[in-house]
Amino acid sequence: MTATPSPGEEAGLPDRATVDERVKVVHDHADRIFLWDYERNRTQLVTLYNKAMASQWNSVTELDWSTDVDPEGLVDLDTPMLRIVAAARDLPGSPIAAWSDRELTAVAVEMFKASLSQFMHGEQGAMMTAAKIVETVPWIDAKYYAATQTMDEARHTEVFAKYLDCKLGDAYPMSPFLEDQITALLEDGRWDIAYLGMQIVIESLALAAFGDMLRRTEEPLLRKLLRYVMSDEARHVAFGVLSLAEHYRDLSAAELKDRQDFLLENTLRSRLRSTTPEVWERMGVSAEVVGPFLVEAATTVGVNPFAGFRRGFFAKLVPNVRKLGLLDANDGYLRERWGEAGLLEFEFADDTAADYETYDAVAEDRARLAAQAQGA
Repeated sequence: MTATPSPGEEAGLPDRATVDERVKVVHDHADRIFLWDYERNRTQLVTLYNKAMASQWNSVTELDWSTDVDPEGLVDLDTPMLRIVAAARDLPGSPIAAWSDRELTAVAVEMFKASLSQFMHGEQGAMMTAAKIVETVPWIDAKYYAATQTMDEARHTEVFAKYLDCKLGDAYPMSPFLEDQITALLEDGRWDIAYLGMQIVIESLALAAFGDMLRRTEEPLLRKLLRYVMSDEARHVAFGVLSLAEHYRDLSAAELKDRQDFLLENTLRSRLRSTTPEVWERMGVSAEVVGPFLVEAATTVGVNPFAGFRRGFFAKLVPNVRKLGLLDANDGYLRERWGEAGLLEFEFADDTAADYETYDAVAEDRARLAAQAQGA
């Protein structure tokens, strides 16, 4: 008996399985706000918007995609994670006991590709979140700036996708943790939660991750790409701090408590990074089988593979949250809990204002090229 085709199949649309594999539908519950007040009365946002317009860069003309990239030359075998993998080879019964340095290099390349893949997926999530802010924020200056950020995030998604496709090979799927985190922001009906989750938490995480990768690579195309992306991201965090600091002055204690709990859920009560089991599958090893050996090796070596990254993340996050007034709201509710976790050492670290001044790679490169042209 022949099955009756669905209306979608009759119309030539992909079947359900194909749609599920390629498309994710998110149901947003936020109101869209159309404004009739066009007065530009938030001068700091006006300045940031003007800076964003001047700092737009072209991924086709300002990045040299003809650069040859050796994937094995991108990786460092002396990172904490690779030291753990190397140590796991020597444990009794290890499923990777037969690995040579060749396999270590191969898994390092796969881990690098997995990291870049999460950057790519995260940037698409940031693009969608910035677009949501355009639609939901009740201030015209914020709508204008969020529109420039949407373009930034589109460009970031594009360049990471292109680097993976042209220089490294197949990308990895989005990690369930990152997917759940961004989906929650897109589904939430409160416009400021998109700001808090993306501009303050995820963008701080991105700056830490990009900075860590930039310090570890000498590949010129990737270095320039990361420098330009970080210049944009520093503005995005500044945008969140400026907007939320104003908004949170008018919220009730109960509303501020919700935001404090949101930060706890996205820091102390969640994993900052999740593993990518597909890395091990590509190497012919089950992640479930090798996992216990990696945990034992980490103890043996005495290394936390994410310690440096976590410090970088909290050094960005904590001082910005202090500027929002969320550390001390509700009798220091968040201060107490972050203090118990040892995070208050970062309270007065260089915040986004310093990042904003430091990460201006686009202007630096353009000024250098202009000076060279004049000298010629």
